[in-house]
Formats: sequence, C-alpha cells, structure tokens
Amino acid sequence: MTARAVRPPGPDDLDRAWRAVSAELAPTPLVPSGLAPGALLKLETFQPVGAFKVRGALAAVAALPGGEPAVTASAGNHGLGMGYAAARAGADVTVVVSTRASQVKVDRIRAFPVRLVQHGETYDEAEAHAMTLPGHYVSPYNDPAVIAGQGTIGRELDRQADGPLTVVAPVGGGGLVAGLCLWARERGGVRIVGVESAVSRGVSASVAAGRVTRVEVGDTFADGLPGNLEPGCVTPGVIGRTAELTSVTDDEIRAALRMLFHEHGLVAEGAGGAAVAAVLAGKVEAAGRLVVVVSGRNITAAAYSAAVGGT
Repeated sequence: MTARAVRPPGPDDLDRAWRAVSAELAPTPLVPSGLAPGALLKLETFQPVGAFKVRGALAAVAALPGGEPAVTASAGNHGLGMGYAAARAGADVTVVVSTRASQVKVDRIRAFPVRLVQHGETYDEAEAHAMTLPGHYVSPYNDPAVIAGQGTIGRELDRQADGPLTVVAPVGGGGLVAGLCLWARERGGVRIVGVESAVSRGVSASVAAGRVTRVEVGDTFADGLPGNLEPGCVTPGVIGRTAELTSVTDDEIRAALRMLFHEHGLVAEGAGGAAVAAVLAGKVEAAGRLVVVVSGRNITAAAYSAAVGGT
C-alpha cells in the first residue's frame, strides 16, 4: 500500500471540528465512579450511534470538498458514525467493512443511507480495498478532520472538569488519543494515557520507532482495537511524547466490562472498556482528576454474555 499525503491536524482543525460536532451532538455525560478515588467516566456510549466515532465522522463530512462522495473503511463504529453524518448532511458515503466485522455493527450500518461493501477477512484488507474505490477517502484514524473531531471530547471536558486531569482512552489506530493530545496541548495541565490491546500494539511501536511500523496482530474480542496502521499515518507523530501508552489483555477487559455492568449498569463493548481495564489493572497512575473514556457499547448479546459470563 502506497503512503498517502495526509497532513497532521492543527488548532484550526479542532476549532472547525468543534463547530461541526457541537452543532449536532449534546455533550456526553461525565459521571463519578468508584473505579479509583475521584474517578470520572466520560460516557461516549451515550452517543446516538453508541460510540465516540460519530464525532470524527461529523467533522470529516463537514470538511468534505463540495459535493464530493466519501469512501471509508471501518471495523464498525466509524462506519456507523459516517452513516449518521451522511444522513444528517445528505452526503454520498460508501463504507467498507471486513467479512468478519461485528454483525450488530454491520446491521446498524445498513440502516443508514450509505453503500455498504464487505471485503476481506481483516480490517487491513477492508482498508486496502476502500482506498481503491472512487471518492474522497476518509480514514477512521489517519485524517485531520477525524482526529480533530475525536478531540472535541476534550472541548467538552473544558466545561465539565476543572483542574489538572489524567484522561485515559483506548487506542486502535490512534485517532482518539491523537485528538485528545491535540486538545491537551491547547489546554495544558492534561496528561493523556492511551490503552492498546496487548495483541495489537502498532501505535506504540510506531511512536517508539518514529515511523509507522507493522506489528503482528493477534486475536481479540475487542474488535475495535486490532490492526496495523496505514503507511505514513500521522497519528504516531501527533501523539509523539504527549501521551503515555500501555496495554491490556482480553481478561482485563472482561473484568472491566463486569465492573461497568455491576457498578454502573453500563454495557460496553471490548474496545469501549479498554481504558477502564487499564485503571482497574493498576496500569495508570493518576495526576489530578482521573477521566476514563468509555468509548462504545456496540456488541452482540452473545459476545457480551460470553465476555461477562460467570458473574
């Protein structure tokens, strides 16, 4: 796959994204949790598509060159976000997912006015195919408008949480954490911790190497986390040394999903519980108030039951 020319996002992108996102979405709740002393949960599960990805999608569709169709690849939640944005803006959008994408996400994408294509057995194969299709390619993580859109979580925290903060969020392609880093440099007094799957650490490997580095990707039920980065991806450079990166196992994520259900009555998907898992496993030391992003809830009943079973 040939590297595309993608520019890193800047403060102006965050401003534009905030205008696009705040015009369409209400702020998501920030609620106290016994996860750690003074901990707060940022509930992106309350988004209209059940995940934070709708932020980046709205920002990206708003930034499309006039009337140009968009094409994207997705593990599921970004496709849902693009479907929502397409419906709101009347945009022409094609979404490519793998044949192994979560069925609950695929079924929900079909409900939106988009063309849905299933190709390949992995996200990497779906992504490569999407880039061959006509239209403006909107990466779920390697796109300045998408990254800035995810950073609007921070703009909401400006109004919801005073003082120094430690913000913990999951990492797949790094778009969410890159957006939070963009905001953190603007605000100051914010520490960002990104949480990868232990079987897919492409972002941390690329940050350490100073360039995009391919890694071996293992199996995980947290379908929003695994995959390699697109060549030339800007997220490792945006993250740089602003964020600390750690990882969690599937068993640690399962413990987090059980905690969210028993203590808060919340359902989260695997990727959605990764940040909680890192805190619960003692892998995050908070400086200031601890804000933990619960990033999504889109999981089949069978997969959820298997993850939290035995409780």
